[in-house]
Amino acid sequence: MQKLTQLTAALILASAVAAPALAAPETFVVDGTHTFPRFSYSHFGFSTQLSHFNKTTGKVVLDKAAKTATVDIEIDTKSVDTGYATFNEHIQGEDFLDTAKYPTATFKSSKVVFEGDKPVAIEGLLTLKGVTKPVTLTVSSYKAMPHPMMKKDAIGANAWTVVKRSEFNAGKYAPNVGDEVRIDIAIEAIKQ
Repeated sequence: MQKLTQLTAALILASAVAAPALAAPETFVVDGTHTFPRFSYSHFGFSTQLSHFNKTTGKVVLDKAAKTATVDIEIDTKSVDTGYATFNEHIQGEDFLDTAKYPTATFKSSKVVFEGDKPVAIEGLLTLKGVTKPVTLTVSSYKAMPHPMMKKDAIGANAWTVVKRSEFNAGKYAPNVGDEVRIDIAIEAIKQ
């Protein structure tokens, strides 16, 4: 009986040593100097206008072993940059972003879909101008590696979705100025 107990203990110890260590979730803080949400829309069919926001904060919590993640992003809507000061003010007005009442837009993930080790879609809630709607971001590229300059683990991705601005109470001039707005986000985040 004692030999059976010793054998059982040895097998348990051997399997514990042989099992891979479980990775804990890691938190990555958004690098605001390399994270720029952009938006584009049709301007009377003449051109596609491109603009972006200059201030973004947030974090990504990633569990590589479990292939799960959460994404929490906050955009300072007063930092909108169209390339022209008059248009910046126009887009910040009540008819569009209404930044006096709603100075931030947020995205909070509810599910991150992985294929292998890479996220391919991020489902969540976008809140803009006080309206919250479900959206799915398509991840077009993703990379995780040590940052060559900061000497810390880092992640980066590009993702996009299309929303109707009229659904966020920002539909003035639609359909002449396109109601469909493509949102692209280039994000980099550094491990805490």
